[in-house]
Amino acid sequence: MLTLTTLSLSTLLFPSSELSRRPPETLYPSLLILSPSRYKMIPCVTSVYQSEVSLEAIEKHRQTLGLHSLTSKCFNEARISALLIDDGLKLDKKHDTEWHRNFVPYVGRVLRIETLAEQILDEESPDDSSWTLDSFTKAFVERLNSLVPEIVALKTIAAYRSGLDIDTHVSKEVAENGLVEVLQAEKLVRIGNKGLIDYILTLSLEVAERYDLPLQIHTGFGDRDLDLRLSNPLHLRTLLEDKRFEKCRIVLLHASYPFSKEASYLSSVYPQVFLDFGLAVPKLSAHGMVSSVKELLHLASTKKVMFSTDGYATPETYYLGAKKAREVIFLVLRDACVGGDLSLMEAIDAAKDILSRNAIAFYNIDVDTSSSIPQSRISPKSQIEEPHVQEDSSSFVRVIWVDTSGQQRCRVVQAQRFNRSVKKNGIGLTHASMGMTSFYDGPAEESKLTGIGEIRLVPDLSTKRIIPWTKQESMVLADMLLKPGEAWDYCPRETLRRVTNVLKDEFDLVMNAGFENEFYLLKNVVREGKEDYVPFEVGPYCSTSSYDAAAKIFHEIIPALESLNIAVEQFHAESGKGQFEVSLGHTIAFHAADNLVYTREVIRSVARKHGLLATFVPKYDLCDIGSGSHVHISLWKNGENVFPASDESSAHGMSSIGEEFMAGVLFHLPSIFAVLAPLPNSYDRIQPNTFSGAFQCWGKENREAAIRTASPPGAPDGLVTNFEIKACDGSTNPHLSLAIIMAAGIDGLRRHLQLPDPIDTNPADVAATLNRLPETLSEAVEALEKDKVLHELLGQNLLVAITGVRKAEVQYYSKNPGASKQLIHRY
Repeated sequence: MLTLTTLSLSTLLFPSSELSRRPPETLYPSLLILSPSRYKMIPCVTSVYQSEVSLEAIEKHRQTLGLHSLTSKCFNEARISALLIDDGLKLDKKHDTEWHRNFVPYVGRVLRIETLAEQILDEESPDDSSWTLDSFTKAFVERLNSLVPEIVALKTIAAYRSGLDIDTHVSKEVAENGLVEVLQAEKLVRIGNKGLIDYILTLSLEVAERYDLPLQIHTGFGDRDLDLRLSNPLHLRTLLEDKRFEKCRIVLLHASYPFSKEASYLSSVYPQVFLDFGLAVPKLSAHGMVSSVKELLHLASTKKVMFSTDGYATPETYYLGAKKAREVIFLVLRDACVGGDLSLMEAIDAAKDILSRNAIAFYNIDVDTSSSIPQSRISPKSQIEEPHVQEDSSSFVRVIWVDTSGQQRCRVVQAQRFNRSVKKNGIGLTHASMGMTSFYDGPAEESKLTGIGEIRLVPDLSTKRIIPWTKQESMVLADMLLKPGEAWDYCPRETLRRVTNVLKDEFDLVMNAGFENEFYLLKNVVREGKEDYVPFEVGPYCSTSSYDAAAKIFHEIIPALESLNIAVEQFHAESGKGQFEVSLGHTIAFHAADNLVYTREVIRSVARKHGLLATFVPKYDLCDIGSGSHVHISLWKNGENVFPASDESSAHGMSSIGEEFMAGVLFHLPSIFAVLAPLPNSYDRIQPNTFSGAFQCWGKENREAAIRTASPPGAPDGLVTNFEIKACDGSTNPHLSLAIIMAAGIDGLRRHLQLPDPIDTNPADVAATLNRLPETLSEAVEALEKDKVLHELLGQNLLVAITGVRKAEVQYYSKNPGASKQLIHRY
C-alpha cells in the first residue's frame, strides 16, 4: 500500500526510469488559497483520475490527459482559487506566471530576494568594472523597486544559506567583504556569505516597509543543505525587534517544523508574525501533520495561521497538499471543539480563515473564493470520500429518501452493517414507498405502485455526512435502483440527473438553484385537556425581538448547515407569527436539491431539541401567511452565469438563452404546479396579494408575479442574474421540482420561446388580462396530465405515480378538510 502522505509525489508518480518522459513542469507556488464553500475530504489521486491504483495506470492516464487537462483537473478538484508563485526555484522546464492564469482566478508572483541578487551579480556591472557594494546596492534597490508592481510578496531563504540570526545592522565593511568572497567563486554566483545575506535582507525589508509588501521567511526543515540548528525561528528576535521593520508583515513558512511551538510563541508575542504550515502538510506523517498544526495553534491566533501547498513540478503536488490540509484542519478543529476551545461556529470560521481569508488579507490580494468552479455533468457516483463513523453497536447511519408526496423518510442501520454491505448493496424497499400520500402510509391506487416488487435503496456515498446534532450518527441520501447500475423509473434523484444531462448534452448548460426556506416554529400547549400547537412567538416581519427569541436555535442551525457544506446567505423572521426564513446559497441543481433535504432535517431536528416543532407545511394557519420554498434559477456555462445579457441593450436584461429558458418555465407553469405545490393545502397559500404568484405572468423585481427576475446588489444596472419561482413550497420533493423546472426550460430552448411583456404592477389589478394559475390541486393535475412534453422528459411511469398520488390527496382532503392540520407533523 502506498502512503501518499509521506512520499514526494514527484518521486512516487515518476520512477527514475520515467523521468525522461515527464511533461513540462508547472511552477512552484509558495501559497495556495482554497475556496471555503466546501470543507470535506477529497479523493486520492487515483480516484481523481478514475484509474487503477498502480504507477503504470497513473502514468498512462497522465500521458493521455496532457499537462493542460491534468493541471485543470487537479486544480479544480482541489478548489484552488489563487496561486502565489515563487519562481526562484530552478527547474529544467517550467511555465511562466501567465500560463497559470488558465487555471485559477488569481495568480501572483513572490520574489525570492537571494535569486534576484544572484541574477544581478551574474550580469555585467553597469560601468563594466567589477561590482562594488555601492554599485550592487544601487542596482539591487532599483531592480527591486521596479518589480514592486508585479509582486505580492518577498521571500528569503536565508535559513538555507547562513541561518536566521540576522544582523539588521550589518556593517558595510562586512557586507563588502561578503560580496568579494561571492564574486571570487569560479562558478555561477550563489550567495552564501552571512554578512552579504544579512545586508540584502535588510535592503529588502526597507523596500517591503516602504511599499507594504509582506515577507516570507523559510524556517524549520527543508533540503539537506540546510543547518537545522540555524533555522530555528527564535533566531529572528533581533530582526523582529528592529523598530524600523516592526510594521512589516512576516510569515514563517513550513510550520517551522520541528520548531512549531517556538513559531507559535513568536506569533503570540509579535503582532507582525504570521504562520504557514505548507510543506509540513503533506510531508510529515499523519500524526506529525496534526501535531505540528496543533502546536502552531497552542499560542497563535487562528487569524494568524494560513496554508500553502508548497506544491511544485507536477500538478498532483498541489492537489495532494490541498487534500491533506483539509483533512488535518478538520481533525485539529474537531479536537478543539471536543476540548472546549472552540464552538462549532468558531471552528467553521477558523477553517475559512486558515484556508483563505488570512492569506487574502496578509497578501492584499483580490480574489473571490465564494464562486463555484465549473461543474460537469452529474454522475451517479461522485468521487467524494465518505466521512468515517466509528464502527460499534451504538453508531448508526440514516439512509434517507424523499417520496413522491415530498415526505422525507429514512431507514437506519448500524454503522457496522452499513460498511459491511449496505453501502454497496443498499436496502430493500417496496415499490409502494413511492406511491404513498401525505395522509396514509400506503400507495395511492392510481399511482400504479403496490406492495408487490422491491427495489434497492443504494446510498450515494458522496452525500454521506456526520449528523451535527447527535453523536455517533451519520446520514446519507439514496438512489433507487432495480439492480446495480440500473436506475428505477421512479427515482427522483435519477430523474433530476437524467434531465440535467439533457440540458448539458443539448445546450452545454448547467442550471443552478438556490432555495428560500420558510417555516413556522410551534410550541406544544394543552387547552382544555387537549394538545395543540401554536406559534412560539408573535413578532412581525424582520422583527429583532422575534430573532432574539429564536437566536439560540439559529446559533445551532447555521453552524450545523455550515458543517454540512451548505451555504447560508441570510435568515430572518418572516411575516407569520412564529415564522422564519433561511435562504441558501445557489449551487448546481443536483446539489441544491440535496442541500434542501438536509436543511429541512437540520431545522426540524434542532427545533425538536429545543422543544419546538418546525413545520414547512404550506399553509399552517388559514388566517396567517403561508410558507413557501421559493427557488432562484440561473444558467451557467464554463463556470460563468450566462443568464444576464452581454450588455445593457437587451430589452429585459436577459440573454436569449435566459429568456427562452424562462419562457419555457412560464409556459409550462400550470403543469409544474402539480409538482411544486403538491398538496391541496398548497393552494390555500397561492392567493393574490400574498407574494405567492397566483397569475401566469412575470415581472422585474415584482414579488406578486409568479416569476420574478432578480438583479441583486452588485449586478450591472438593468441586467438579470436569475429568476425566482414563487409557487414552490416546503412539501415538494426538491429533486422532482428542479427536474420539472429544468424540463420546462429545455422545451423553451428547443422551441425558442419568447416572453410576453413583463407585468410591472400588482397582477391582481389587471387580472382580467392574465391567466389565473391553478386554484386547486385538481386543476394542476389536469394540466400536468395534458402536458406531453413534460411526460417525455420526466418519464411516463413517474408522471403516472405523481398524478395518482395527487388525485388521492384531492379526494381525501375534500372529504376530510380538518385533516390538513396534521400536516405539520409530516412536513
